[in-house]
Amino acid sequence: MFYIFIIMTMTKKYIIQNAPFIVPTTDGKLIEEHFGKASDGNSQISIAHMIAPPHWSEPFQTPEFDEYTYIIRGKKQFTIEDEKIILKSGQSIKVKKNTRIQYANPFDEACEYLAICLPAFSVEAVHREDK
Repeated sequence: MFYIFIIMTMTKKYIIQNAPFIVPTTDGKLIEEHFGKASDGNSQISIAHMIAPPHWSEPFQTPEFDEYTYIIRGKKQFTIEDEKIILKSGQSIKVKKNTRIQYANPFDEACEYLAICLPAFSVEAVHREDK
């Protein structure tokens, strides 16, 4: 009976992420995935802290997941279909899955933000276009 008690008290109902997966990039962008496929194998959600350097952009994409973005510092440009939207610190946006979008930071300062994808981000599900 004592043995069962020890096992039950050792099973935690939370996970503290102290070592996010640093996604290798070639464009100067910092991506720290705290939860998701690369960090803990979770395919239901991904949560990443990102810093996009000044004058950064990536190709258009049409992801198979909803993406929520919260801007912590700086500004970020979203080109959704043919509409340009600029968000600044304290603002957030939800972009629904299967929407053609391009993310960019054409500004002179870095943009720090959180990105949450449902289901989790994957290279196979993002469908980036060639530049």
